[in-house]
Amino acid sequence: MKTKVLITVKTYPTLSTKYDELVCTAGFTEDGSWIRIYPVEFRKKAYKDQYKKYDWVEVDLVNNDSDFRPESHRPRTADTTFEKVGELDTKGNWAKRKDIVLNNVHEDLTQLIEEAQNKEVGTSLAVFKPAKIIDFVIEPVDREWDEKKLASLKQFNLFESTEKGFEVVKKLPFKFSYTFEDIKGRRSTLMIEDWEIGQLFWNCLNRSGSEEKACELVRQKYMDDFAKTKDLYLFLGTTKRFHFTGKNPFVIIGTFTPKIETQFKLDLFQ
Repeated sequence: MKTKVLITVKTYPTLSTKYDELVCTAGFTEDGSWIRIYPVEFRKKAYKDQYKKYDWVEVDLVNNDSDFRPESHRPRTADTTFEKVGELDTKGNWAKRKDIVLNNVHEDLTQLIEEAQNKEVGTSLAVFKPAKIIDFVIEPVDREWDEKKLASLKQFNLFESTEKGFEVVKKLPFKFSYTFEDIKGRRSTLMIEDWEIGQLFWNCLNRSGSEEKACELVRQKYMDDFAKTKDLYLFLGTTKRFHFTGKNPFVIIGTFTPKIETQFKLDLFQ
C-alpha cells in the first residue's frame, strides 16, 4: 500500500559509498505526522518522479530497518516511483500549508532535545519556532568531496561517468548556519542543510561571478528577508550519528516562511 506524503524537506545531496549521491526527503502524512524518506537517489530519477516541495506524492514505503529513528522509512526499491497526486499552493498566506505544517510547533529547544533522546519517544523531526534570530553565519569548508569516498564510488561503479550524462553534485564551499534563541533564552547555532540554500548560492554565484557577492546575497535572503520580514519557522532533523550522544543532535533541514500577518483594528468611535 502506498503512503501519501506532503514533501516539505529536501536536503542538499551528499555522497554515500553504499548508495551513491543521496537526498534526505521529509514531509507530512495526511494525519500531520512527520515522515523521513531515505535513501533517495533524487537526481537520477526520471523527470516525472522528481518531486518538489509541497507536492503531495504517493510512494511505496517500508520501515528503514537500518535507522532507529521512528519517522524513518525508505522506498521499497531503488527505482520506486514518486507519483504526484496534488500540491499545496501559497494562497491565503500559505493557509493550506499551515493547516498541515503548524499542528505541533516546538519553542523550547532543551525540551525538544530531551524528547529526541528519550528512547521511548525518539523524536527526530520537528517544526521549531525561534524566539529571536541573532545572526546568519557563513564559514568556509572543504571545497571538494573526500577523495577516498569518490574513489570508492568509482571503483564500485556507484555513479555514472559524465559521458553517460550524470555528474556528481558540486560540493558547497561554505557552511551556512542560523544563530538563534529559543523561548527560554537558550542560544544555539545550527547548520542549514536545505537544498534550497545550496541552490541559492550557486544561482547567486552564476549571476554575480563572485563568491563574496554570492554569500552576501544568500545572507540577505536568510537574514534580511526570512528573519526580518517573514513569520519564520525552522524544520529541524537529528543526525543519526549523534541522535543519542550529541548535546544538540539537530540541524536545520528547511525553512517555512509565510508572511507576517498584521491585524488592523479600526476604532469607529475615534
